[in-house]
Amino acid sequence: MMIHFILPGDTLENIAEKIALENPVYLKEFHNQHCQKEDFIADHLIPGKKLVLPDFLKIKAYNDKNDAPFKSLELNPRIGFNPFGFNENFKVNVKESSQVESKTAENKFSYTATLKWVKSEFDEHLFHFTKDQFSNKNETKMEILAIESMKSLYPIEVFVNTKGEILRCGITKQTLNNFNEIKARLLDFFPDKYAGIYLQEFEYAVVNADVFDQKMKEDWFLKTYFSSFRNRFENGKSFFELYLDQLVLNIVQKVKLNGHTEEITLEQKSKTKGEEHDNFIGNITVSKNNGMIKSLNLTYSYKQFSQTFTEFSVEMI
Repeated sequence: MMIHFILPGDTLENIAEKIALENPVYLKEFHNQHCQKEDFIADHLIPGKKLVLPDFLKIKAYNDKNDAPFKSLELNPRIGFNPFGFNENFKVNVKESSQVESKTAENKFSYTATLKWVKSEFDEHLFHFTKDQFSNKNETKMEILAIESMKSLYPIEVFVNTKGEILRCGITKQTLNNFNEIKARLLDFFPDKYAGIYLQEFEYAVVNADVFDQKMKEDWFLKTYFSSFRNRFENGKSFFELYLDQLVLNIVQKVKLNGHTEEITLEQKSKTKGEEHDNFIGNITVSKNNGMIKSLNLTYSYKQFSQTFTEFSVEMI
């Protein structure tokens, strides 16, 4: 046996985790069997009192019972991916802000995204992705040009693997064959030299498949919707990597029990914190039937030269 003096903030759960005891209920049970009468635990831990801890062999015996709550089937779901026939619209809201000293800059916008499953071939699924109904706070001429330029390319082809992870993005053959006409029409709508410079860069991204693929993989909707969150759960946790702002975030996720029989709700957090990425918190609701995301909410803060915040939400409509 070992003795631990209870500190402010201590819980049975975090102490059990420190000593590798899977089910914290046995920590209370063991203590009450071996403690003095005045140290008996009824409900909560009291700072300053003694806590009797089991030794290694006793911890192993408890763990061998394999009855820890986090090992239940509910908290370790197998999230499949069955998108056949999927064709849904989503309302997307984005709020971005940055703070330098006492000054704050903010940008809000929303749009409707459509995701349509097209076919499955060679262990890949092809989706068509479009955006529409943009609502920008600032609506500058360059923003309008950027929106109209992208709308001229839709639908975008998005290829994902059998786990729902994004592989590559591209432009349909029909759009690529008609791109000269598309570019001419955009130049007619925006006949000034700055628009011409933008459209030259736009054309470069369109005709270079690798460049276009990389740019589309930076789209917040695509990189969060088709992330690796369907990785296997073990002991109530699942881990995956998420690329945001040119950083690789290590994400840990747990199931949040919600009482729904047709949905799985997942809570996501960044596993580590550092100087560059301060915080990531996400919540997503997934259909048990096909493994497709029904709603998604995340907040992400990032600090480099300034503190930046992003709030991103997706809701099936």
